[in-house]
Amino acid sequence: MNFLAHIFLSGDDELLKIGNFMADGIRGKQYEHFPLSIQKGIRLHRFIDTYTDAHPVFRQSTQRLHSKYHHYAGVIVDLFYDHFLAKNWSSYSNENLEEYTETFYESLRDHYEVLSERTKGMMPYLIEHNWLLSYQTVEGIGRILTQMDNRTKNESKMRFSSNELVEFYPEFEEEFTIFFKDLQEQVSLKMQQL
Repeated sequence: MNFLAHIFLSGDDELLKIGNFMADGIRGKQYEHFPLSIQKGIRLHRFIDTYTDAHPVFRQSTQRLHSKYHHYAGVIVDLFYDHFLAKNWSSYSNENLEEYTETFYESLRDHYEVLSERTKGMMPYLIEHNWLLSYQTVEGIGRILTQMDNRTKNESKMRFSSNELVEFYPEFEEEFTIFFKDLQEQVSLKMQQL
């Protein structure tokens, strides 16, 4: 799962959301230096990633891309799944997606002092280009994939994967819907243990 799903699955705790959002840049036990709610968010993020990578439906989605994009297939499907969450947002939340993302950006600003350096560096781009809201459209996902491809010096070819998103749109959407229902149930159980 990508940023939007990680934030959404964190519930209402602002610091837990922030921890879940910035967890990719936190290695090993470095998370122990953060406030407790952020630590919980980082641990939740790691649980979500592990569960996602092992889920048969997620693996089915990545198989469709593997021959062309190799080990980047999982990263691409993470973004595709965030697209379907954003596109079908009203099925998962009563809050408007635009308001939800603005509230999260405000939360990042309010808690700037606890953010990792990597998150502080990414934050201006995240907000200026409104990444979370841009996930709603295939074009928005295409822009994000191009930016990510640029970071791999175009080695990943991720910029072209929006073609597969369009080609197999109903299949990816159905897989996301099945998978996300399972993930929500597992996260609900995990949150009680954090």
